[in-house]
Amino acid sequence: MPHFLTLAGLPATTLTSLLDASASYKRTRPHGHPPWLNGKTVAVVLEKASTRTRVGFEVAIQELGGHAIVLTSVGSQLGRGEPVEDTARVLGRMCHGIVYRTFGDERMQRMASASGVPVINALTDLEHPCQIVADLLTVRERLGSLDVRYAWIGDGNNMAVSWIHAAAVFGLTLTLACPDGYHPDPDVVADARAAGATVHVVGDPVEAARGADVIMTDVWASMGQEAEARTRAEAFAGYLVDDGLFLHASGRAIALHCLPAHRGEEISASIIDGPRGEAIWDQAENRMHTHKAILELAFTGGAHGPIWP
Repeated sequence: MPHFLTLAGLPATTLTSLLDASASYKRTRPHGHPPWLNGKTVAVVLEKASTRTRVGFEVAIQELGGHAIVLTSVGSQLGRGEPVEDTARVLGRMCHGIVYRTFGDERMQRMASASGVPVINALTDLEHPCQIVADLLTVRERLGSLDVRYAWIGDGNNMAVSWIHAAAVFGLTLTLACPDGYHPDPDVVADARAAGATVHVVGDPVEAARGADVIMTDVWASMGQEAEARTRAEAFAGYLVDDGLFLHASGRAIALHCLPAHRGEEISASIIDGPRGEAIWDQAENRMHTHKAILELAFTGGAHGPIWP
């Protein structure tokens, strides 16, 4: 079954094709796309709140000729404790694919195992592969190449892990600045290094930002971690992405943030609302274009390719 669950182990040729298809979908959107999803229904199952993921997938499915059915925890039996497998079996018989946003990665694996249809990982506590595809497209658009220096500032969370996976796929140079107790899984880092990536984990944001072309961050307390907000705020003091940090970056450096953002906490208003942060809004828009390419990969194996005129 052609699920899209992780970037880990994905061939570089496949991820490059995803980016090429995404760019093609973006370029040709004003002219419309062949409705190759015509007659297909995709369930978008959201156990966590969502703006860009939900809108990006709903619009992508619609513009490809399909129909999206959105289920939230509040509006489905998942919220009342129905086993993931039961929901998966039913959706697999009624729909042609499932986009799933959930908590623990084991729930994603259970959905994929029981569904019988393609499942796309729209976020778990462990990974966020769809977001990283959009981020990579943004970097390629803005800087002309993926072969640049990357700095991650903050929590070694699902975004950081997916960035490490991307570094492994393309052999990227990535330095993550994380406080003690919030480092990414060392096994994930070791696997990336074994695959040829240059990945370092440090404690000093300035060390990570030095010479970087892309500086990335995320909220300090992700969904489900709200009770830890005060503790995390203390741990991440000094990890603000601001103008001072960008003084250590390359002259062409851009900021990325997967949003939503807390101005004055993990990123300053002067960065997110200024020239350095312009790419963040490209990054958000690119979710829609890359979702189309991911749907294509899951449904057809990328058979259509970036062939639209």
